[in-house]
Order: sequence, then structure tokens, then C-alpha cells
Amino acid sequence: MRRSSPSISDVARAAGVSMGTVSNVLNGTVRVTPATRSRVEAAIRELGFVRNGVARSLAAGRSSTLGFVIIDLANSYFLDIARGAEAEAGRAGLNLLLANSDMSEEKQRTYVDLFVEDRVAGILVAANHGSTQDLRRSAPGVPLVVVDAPGDHADVCSVVPDNELGGYLAASHLIEHGRRRLLFAGTTELVPVRDRLLGVERAVAEHPGVLLEVEQTGNVQVEDGRRVGDDLVLRDPRERPDAVVAAADLLALGVLQSLLLSSSLRVPDDVAIIGYDDNRAAWDSAVPLSTVRQPGEAVGREAVRLLLEELATGPERHPHRLVTCEPRLVVRASTVGGASAGA
Repeated sequence: MRRSSPSISDVARAAGVSMGTVSNVLNGTVRVTPATRSRVEAAIRELGFVRNGVARSLAAGRSSTLGFVIIDLANSYFLDIARGAEAEAGRAGLNLLLANSDMSEEKQRTYVDLFVEDRVAGILVAANHGSTQDLRRSAPGVPLVVVDAPGDHADVCSVVPDNELGGYLAASHLIEHGRRRLLFAGTTELVPVRDRLLGVERAVAEHPGVLLEVEQTGNVQVEDGRRVGDDLVLRDPRERPDAVVAAADLLALGVLQSLLLSSSLRVPDDVAIIGYDDNRAAWDSAVPLSTVRQPGEAVGREAVRLLLEELATGPERHPHRLVTCEPRLVVRASTVGGASAGA
């Protein structure tokens, strides 16, 4: 049989004080004599009492915790977002709980429901898709901010990097270095990837004679990139793209691994590769990857600021809005060879 957790009444009984006195010691709302405080703290330690956070939130009318559902903990970009969000939450005296949806809409819904049940003060979600209607229905009355995917501003605030600008920077860089047959690789089921493709298309449209091919991938992981690279190796050299814009660094890393293993194609001499995110995997790859650096920490900070604004004004009166943060081009050896430079 499982032993029940000690309650505040158990602590009061053990310390020989009222439940109100125990509450005063826990919350620090009223001065308690040192001797009484010592008895209560000793009883807490002896019994192993842990306060019920949900009950405390109900009593106070507000939790001190924010929930954050991250789409992919393997991607350091989302860790940067979490780092920025945690820092901003800490400045406001709030804690941040992380959950990983692992690109699964079902897991995303499960964690949002869990945070709602635990009565967190607000929720950040790196949404799998652009629609926020299901999220809003799952968390009625709870401040909610979507990161990395534009939302419906009538229902929710959003913080996004300018993905279209990032795609434009990546393609423009390749074109400026003489590339004329570009391949964009990624899954356009994801809104950020679709926006990056729009930026690539805009850059190509500005340069007559530059061709663009789009290859849909199942996901944006290393194994998806290897399949793209294997296909490039088998292509007729006359029809092979001379540059790849990968929708994510892990995808770019897979392309790079495949090309290097083939030993028939050189990077960047035959095929230049640029990724997206500035994932840590890009920093120490065999050929350092050029990329578009996401403003992860800035996105996290802005998302928490929007949640705090909504907490201060109330969900009914808070004007929902979109905040955009700009990415930066980072040039490394995978597009310019040994003459790689910084941002």
C-alpha cells in the first residue's frame, strides 16, 4: 500500500501549532516567533512535507509557474528559446516547466492539457502547425503564446523569427557566390519551412537565369538529409543542383554526410550547402556549415513578456499581436571553402 503524503494538518499536529501558523511559516506573510518557526520547520523536515503547488495556486489565485511545450529538444534553437524564456520568467519571479512534443501533435495536446490541469499561469507552445484554434480551445482563459509559428492574432499572441527574410538571406548568399541551380530541401507542412521557401523564391526571382528545385522531405532530421544527399550523388552532373538550401541544420548535416561519404562530390566546390537555425551540430561538422542564425533567446524573452502583459491586463482585455525577430546569416566553409567568415 502506498503511504499518503503528509498534509499541512500533520505538520501542525507534530509542531503543536495551528494550521494557520504553519501556513504563515510557509508563505512568510505574517511574523512568527523564532522558536515557533523552528518547531514548524523541524516538523516539516521530519515528516518530509512537500507543499501542494496546485492547491497553493488555487488559494493564491495565481500560479508561479509557466509551461513551455517545445517541438524538438534535439534542436539547440529551441533550447535557446527556452533559455531566453527562463531568464525572462526568472526576472519576474516565475518558474518554467519544459515539455517536449517531439514533432507530435498528439503529445503537444497532451502536454497543453497537463499544464492546464496543473493551473500554470501561462503557456508557451512551439506549435507543430500554424493553426492555433485547437490550442486555444484546449486552454480556455489561460494566457497562451505561440512561438516559431504565426498564430491567429484574434486568439493568441505569437513570436516568430522572420523566416522569409532568413530564406532570402540564405539563397542570396549562394547566388552572390555564383550558384545557379538551387535545391531547397524541407517539409513545407511546417509553417516556418514554408516561409523560408518563400524567401528563397523571392531571391531566385530577383536573378534571371537562376533555377530552383524543391524537394519535400519527411522531416528535417539528419536521416532525411542523407536521403537528399544520396539522390544528389546519383544525379546526372548536367542536371545536378550546385547548391542546397536546407530548411534546418540537421537536414543540412545529413546532406553533407552523404556527399562526403560518396567521395565523388566536393563541398563546396561541386555542391554548396547552407542550413538554418545555427544548431550546435553545424559548428563542428567535418565541413563547418554556413547557416542562418535564429534569434532563439530573443524569441523566448519576447514570448514571456507577452505572457506577462496578458497576465497583467487579463485575457479579455489583452490585445493579441505578432512580434517578429530578425535572423542573421553566418558564413562558414560549406559555401565559401577555406575562406569562411563569421556572421
